Amino acid sequence: MFVIGAAIFCLCTSATMMFVVNFSGDWKLNESKSDLGQFGRGAARSIKVVSSDANGIVIERTSTNQNGDAVVRKESLTFDGKEAESTGGFGNSKRKAKAKWADDGNSMIIDAVTSFERDGQTMEIKQKETWKLSSDGSTLTIEANSSSSFGENAMKLVYEKAK
Repeated sequence: MFVIGAAIFCLCTSATMMFVVNFSGDWKLNESKSDLGQFGRGAARSIKVVSSDANGIVIERTSTNQNGDAVVRKESLTFDGKEAESTGGFGNSKRKAKAKWADDGNSMIIDAVTSFERDGQTMEIKQKETWKLSSDGSTLTIEANSSSSFGENAMKLVYEKAK
């Protein structure tokens, strides 16, 4: 009996571990529901998740620069622990990121380091994002924490799915 119970437990655990949240879609920032923190003006105003499955996610983030021009950063992340590098964003910044599923299986965590040149010096911003999707799939919430020589920043970004 113990062997059968153990086998059922393993099957249920494996099924739970394979559950993947699908973040695909076009998302628009709802500033009134968000907390942008002190450095939030650079937060993406829209996010397009081109694909999202058990293997990885492809994300396009659109922000605006100081001149009001659209700036797009595209990154392809896998869930195998490998670091992915993307360029673009503000200036010639480089972002190295890794994505993984949280222990709850319902949220994604992205750890990243963005580096850029400022006044002849290389600056780094360390970031951690936790992505959560509402039960009805209409709201994406990203809790983002960052640290750099500028200080610490915490943001809660609420995006609504475009219809």
